[in-house]
Amino acid sequence: MFPEYRELITQLKGHDHHFTRLFDKHNAMDQTIKNMEAGIEAGSRFQIEQLKKEKLLLKDELYEILRKASA
Repeated sequence: MFPEYRELITQLKGHDHHFTRLFDKHNAMDQTIKNMEAGIEAGSRFQIEQLKKEKLLLKDELYEILRKASA
């Protein structure tokens, strides 16, 4: 996610607890979605779609933080 901000992500994860929490939550949601789609975890199509929407909102929030931090 956001390869152009790889170094900044590393810096923020070491100093910004809010960013780290959001980043980790995004990754956890991504893994949950993959597990549900693969049938490893139970989840309906509706639940998967809801998780994808929440994950996208987190990604937007992370991008906004990265954009501001890079300015």
